[in-house]
Amino acid sequence: MADITRRLRIACAAVLVATAIAACDTKSQFEPSLPVAAGFRVDDGVLKLWTGTPCSGVIRLTLIFDTGTAQSTKQVWTAPQPGVTLERMDLLSTTPGSTPDTGGPLQVQQPLPADYDWTKAAAVNLAVDGPQANGARADIPQILRESADHPSGSYLFGRRGWMDPSDVQRENGKSFLTICTPDPN
Repeated sequence: MADITRRLRIACAAVLVATAIAACDTKSQFEPSLPVAAGFRVDDGVLKLWTGTPCSGVIRLTLIFDTGTAQSTKQVWTAPQPGVTLERMDLLSTTPGSTPDTGGPLQVQQPLPADYDWTKAAAVNLAVDGPQANGARADIPQILRESADHPSGSYLFGRRGWMDPSDVQRENGKSFLTICTPDPN
């Protein structure tokens, strides 16, 4: 009887250890194998986006400022099916109440509230719908503070830092992924 009790305790301990180890896995099963980033910068008072590589079939672009806080708000652009190709876009003006003329195929469906000042936000999350895409996050104060210090062809790609087209081409798929680059793994 003691032998059965001891084996049962060992089996329970093994199950407990396996459960604890599995619970420590913080990586989502759908999380990309490399960090994902999109490029942002401010030029002439306009927040600009560079996806790094073209995103085909885009039907919606969503910017969410200060996600998960009481100040959280979003702006949404849409395009009709079958979607459009997106690589660069003027997003927002730093002047309250003014909107840059995107001149592009995406149209504002849900604007920011008229009294919202996105330049006071801590971060912005970007989501692209239509193609296989990943989201990206950017630090607003860093974009505002550092854009003037970098050439107009360089964009802040999250933790990857400021990158120009040759940097993105060289590193995409190796050290990070642009939002519409398929995961190589």
